[in-house]
Amino acid sequence: MSQVDELLRNKVSYLADRASDEDIAISTRIRLARNLNGLPFPSAAAPEQFRAAAEAVAEAVERKKLLGGGAFRFDLETLLPLDAEVLFERRLASRELLRRETGAAVHVSGDESLAVMVNEEDHLRIQTLKPGFQLEAAWETIDELDNRLSAELDFAYDETLGYLTACPTNVGTGMRVSVMLHLPGLVLAGQLNQVVQGIAKLGLAVRGIFGEGTDNRGNLYQISNQSTLGESEPEIIARLKRVIEQVITHEKNARSNLLEHDRCKLLDLVGRSYGTLRHSYILSSEEALKTLSGARLGVDMNMFSSLDIHTVNELFVAINPAHLQKLAGRTLQGAERDIFRAQTVRELLRRTGSN
Repeated sequence: MSQVDELLRNKVSYLADRASDEDIAISTRIRLARNLNGLPFPSAAAPEQFRAAAEAVAEAVERKKLLGGGAFRFDLETLLPLDAEVLFERRLASRELLRRETGAAVHVSGDESLAVMVNEEDHLRIQTLKPGFQLEAAWETIDELDNRLSAELDFAYDETLGYLTACPTNVGTGMRVSVMLHLPGLVLAGQLNQVVQGIAKLGLAVRGIFGEGTDNRGNLYQISNQSTLGESEPEIIARLKRVIEQVITHEKNARSNLLEHDRCKLLDLVGRSYGTLRHSYILSSEEALKTLSGARLGVDMNMFSSLDIHTVNELFVAINPAHLQKLAGRTLQGAERDIFRAQTVRELLRRTGSN
């Protein structure tokens, strides 16, 4: 059994447990960009320098067991393309890391709540992922890991500027904080654009499910900070928290208004979504995410007697192309994959007794 096969036996960390406001806030992620003194940034590094960075990080992480027992190490050079896609779909590796040909690696804790990408845009991208809206807890977790790593590795740091990074927008704290929100109420009420414009005016970014450059499928939006210089980590987190709390309130109000004033429109969305999931024989990735969004909204608003959030979360992962092909045990082409996706969804709903 490969390490990726072992990983697939886990529940995805950010969908594993219920947390405060998990009906709207799906997950919280914090990433820290760090670079090693004495080595050029990855954009200017030679192959032997990529390998030197990878070896230094691996030695620190593994010798000190910084990610705990049962941690995984994935070297992208030797990983099968399909297995690499699994890491991307589980939000453990970025698309840029997967494109790196030399020295790319990712170290992952046994429960997937912590990860260290090596030789992406920076030498290290340290990450924590937690379910729901847990900004303070996420910061405590990643700050501890960052401190332990900095005791083993010499990070590039300037007393005036802070942490030095490949991209100038990350200089300073090197921190990107994001919360993934499920916002079907605002979309259905036609209020989302207004909210997004307000967020942008506050200097925050709104991106799709897999971050920068991805679309907003499934009514899933990541809201994150853009500036990392001139504010401390707690200040960045506090500012983002205030905005996220307001967006959550707007989404709750939109759902309540739809239930009170446009109930049929809401019920039709939920009903059609569930009907598509339960009875389709061809299901694309885009349609699957869209209908799972509607089903999740119904679960959040207590419209189902047996469909629960754990089943919906399992489906959110299972419908992804690489996960489907790992489940099938073979490569699936586009049309064949859509058929197998529909079959997988039907069987899971049937097995859990959802009706």
